[in-house]
Amino acid sequence: MSDYEITTLPNGLRVITATMPSTQAASVNIFVGVGSRSEPQHLNGITHFLEHMVFKGTEKRPSAIQIAQEIEGAGGTLNAYTNKEFTCYWNIVPFDRFPTAIDVAADMLLNSKLEQQEIERECPVVQQELKRNHDNPAAWAARLIGQAVYGPQPAGWDVGGTVELVATWKREDFLSHIREWYKPGNIVLSVAGNVTHQQVLEYTIPLLGGMEPGPIPPVQPYDPAITGPRVVTESRPIDQCTLYLGLPIFGRDDPDRYILRILNDVLGAGMSSRLFLEVRERRGLAYSVSSGYGYLSDAGVFTISAGVNRDRLCETIQVCLAEADRLVREPVPPEELRKAKDHNIGRFRLSLETAFAIGQRNGELLLTKGRVETIDEVVAAIEAVTPDDIQRVAARIFDRAKLHAAVVGPDLDEAEIEAALG
Repeated sequence: MSDYEITTLPNGLRVITATMPSTQAASVNIFVGVGSRSEPQHLNGITHFLEHMVFKGTEKRPSAIQIAQEIEGAGGTLNAYTNKEFTCYWNIVPFDRFPTAIDVAADMLLNSKLEQQEIERECPVVQQELKRNHDNPAAWAARLIGQAVYGPQPAGWDVGGTVELVATWKREDFLSHIREWYKPGNIVLSVAGNVTHQQVLEYTIPLLGGMEPGPIPPVQPYDPAITGPRVVTESRPIDQCTLYLGLPIFGRDDPDRYILRILNDVLGAGMSSRLFLEVRERRGLAYSVSSGYGYLSDAGVFTISAGVNRDRLCETIQVCLAEADRLVREPVPPEELRKAKDHNIGRFRLSLETAFAIGQRNGELLLTKGRVETIDEVVAAIEAVTPDDIQRVAARIFDRAKLHAAVVGPDLDEAEIEAALG
């Protein structure tokens, strides 16, 4: 028996419900399949800006305060986020206030006023968010490594756009963006909590069932031949360097995705990982060091990151790369592999303890993959990973010819960093 129920409305909008009778909460999550890689370059960042504007008022709830008070007055929380491939509007309330939660979410989605004066008032707020990201060395280095790996194509554009660009858009730009992308076939409503699927449908159909269906524009495919510079730096008068090493990888539905989970766990996930033990504990090179990855539908980026003093930067790069190379040369010992699997499976299970977490997972997977992988499926796939699998995937992704570095810190020398990359 499935842990969720799915209904596709006649207009194409998909509704997924995970009923959790033991919780006091109901989590409402509306996913729309549009992000920064869906935008033309002159509108780069408008999806994120629109996410802000949806909170600014509707005909029924004319101000941002009225929208917030309906959810927060019930003891709930509401927010939203945008990434390269989708936008999510969410709220979480006590389960007996679910009717309010779905009504507010649908009203925001369909009836945002998008007044020009509110766009102009919100523009400096969006600009301040972009400036804040620039002022944070870790956030900025993460942005730079994405641009370096993906290069000048939609997959590599920043989610928020630029301070200059966001000031140029008018109301019609936002309305046109909605008309193009906010189609029911491009939307998933994911609800989790102490509500039944029938209850969700009873409220959803009158609110969202009347949306007019239409074609969804194509997204420009990732082109691996397009890349950015091998080394990107930004020198600042600060004490520490933020280092990112990045490599292109496969998309989110690749058969090797579960192997990569365990490879990453061995290499750089947590205080018992190889990078932490070698870089911090044995050599004292950095306070923080880890690895990670992020997916798009047809591409992804694997990263190694560290916070390090300027005089230890190149040594840290070389040690991190040596640990990556070791995964190619040597099989992971059985005991270490067992620990990595236990750690990964345990974190996975614990990440699904709340109605919000379940609602988010179900909605994202249904939107991006067209199906929800069960917990048992994921655990079985992780358990099936072998040392040979890890070596094979390590050889697949750890290609020095495709390696990029991004560093924000004091007195940086790109030639020196390039030499350290090998």
